[in-house]
This record gives sequence, structure tokens and C-alpha cells, in this order.
Amino acid sequence: MIAGMVIAWTIYYAVSKFMVDRTGSPYAAGFLLRAAALVFLTVQLAATGGFKDLFRQGRATVILVIIGVFGFLLDLFANLGYANGGSLGTGTALLKTDVLMVNLLTVAIYRKRLYATDWIGSILMLAGVLLVLGLDFRELSFRPTDLFFIASAACVTANAFIIKAAQDRHGQKADTISYYNNFVVLLLFAAFAISRGDLAALKPSETPGFWWLVALGGLAQTGIYFFYYRNLKRHEVWIVKLWLLLMPVLSCIVGVLFLNEEPTVWKLVGVGVVLLGATVILLRSKLHPENKQPKREDA
Repeated sequence: MIAGMVIAWTIYYAVSKFMVDRTGSPYAAGFLLRAAALVFLTVQLAATGGFKDLFRQGRATVILVIIGVFGFLLDLFANLGYANGGSLGTGTALLKTDVLMVNLLTVAIYRKRLYATDWIGSILMLAGVLLVLGLDFRELSFRPTDLFFIASAACVTANAFIIKAAQDRHGQKADTISYYNNFVVLLLFAAFAISRGDLAALKPSETPGFWWLVALGGLAQTGIYFFYYRNLKRHEVWIVKLWLLLMPVLSCIVGVLFLNEEPTVWKLVGVGVVLLGATVILLRSKLHPENKQPKREDA
């Protein structure tokens, strides 16, 4: 489940970035990918018999719509940050702060104890990812509009906890949440794309395999819903978010193996740091064994 989530998200980001570049509009690209995902999600629910559950939510519909709104806002705020002159390096660094936000909320909301090794592992993985992404920390700058990136990270964080609450407290199924989330985000992307005239300006014939790429992106988005939501059901939010930090590492490896990209020393160091941090997290149970009460012997 963890591997499927990381792979699906990596493919989606790659296709999404390509589609945004080709369409010139994050809203049009978002609409196309979510529309394709809607087709796959509909087929999935029809095959599993879960389609009828969509119309039996009652008051729970509110939380499902909220999840969709936050899903749209996290994309919107990131796009606003870049549209207002935010640098790629600063944006990437600030967007990754969701990992630390999740850790803090895990302590505050769930009263979970995070050990010093948990924080060390988290910070190591985050630092390693920034190295893999090739960020030059000397060139990072901050401007007021960069707060959009922090807002996006906050929406990502909030949505993860809302999704988990919908599952644990309201008994919502992962596939039902996925369908509502995708549908709400699709509607919002469509509203923005149509109002801006982005859909009318599309020229798919200029890009070979355009619709195949849209289908691949939709399939990857469907995979994200399938794996991510099930992982949130099975694991703590902070653990799931940490494993998502492996996406840039996987992208780096794919680039070297299949795209003839040259690995730099710092990227290799970053991969090592990420794996070191992951190792610290994996050894959590051994580093901090639970204190078991001794068994009582009958007299």
C-alpha cells in the first residue's frame, strides 16, 4: 500500500507537470486529469458495488464536500504562490513544511507521543528531499506572497486529518471519500477554467498522445485515492506523510535510469539522508519498546 501510494503520486506529479506545461493552464490541466479520474472511479465503484453508497450519506455529505474544497484549495494556493513571483526553490521548501505541521498536530490533537528520534527522522527525511530536489539554500528568499505556499501546506495537512476523521469517526469508506473529493475538485477546476477561457484555448492535436497522457494522469490520480486513503485508515497521518517524502527520491532514480539524467553528488547525498531518516523511523519500535506490564501469577 505504501509503495503503491508513492508510485501513483510520482506518476501523477510527472504527468500533471507535463500537462500544465502543454496546456498553459493549471486549471485546464486539473480539469482534464480529474475528469479522467472520474471515469476510472465510476468504473471502480460500479465494479465493486459501491456506487449506491454515494447517495446514502445524509449529513456526512458536508464533511465529504469539505474534503473536496480543501483538495482544491491546496492546489489553488500553490498556484497563486508561483503566479505571484514565488521561486520554485522557496515554494518547494515551504510546501514540504506540511510534514512538520502534521507532526505538531499529531501531538496536539491525538495526544500521541513523538520521541526525539521521530523528530530527528522527520527532519532528516525532509532535509534529504530538499537536497534531492537540488535546492540552493543560499538563493532562497521570502516575500509576503510566499505565504500562499504555507497556506497550501496547511490545507494539505488539514485535509489529511479530516479524511482520517471521516473514516474513523464517521465510518466513511475510502472509495466514497475519493469520489466526492474528485467530483468537488473537478467542478471547481471546471468553473475556473471556463471563466478564464482556458478550455476553449486547448489544442490537443499539437501534443502527440495527448489523450493517452490525460488517461494516464487520471489513472494515477485514481491510484492516489485508492492507496493514500487506505494508508490513512491503517496508519498514523504523520507516518503516511513521511513516506510520501520518498516521491522525489523515486523520481530521481527514474530520471537517472530512464531519462539519462546525471546524478549530482548532492542528490546522491540527499538520497542517503532520506534513507537514513526512514531507517530511524522504521526502528522506532526497537528504539522505544513498549513497557509491558509483567504477568500476574496466580498463588
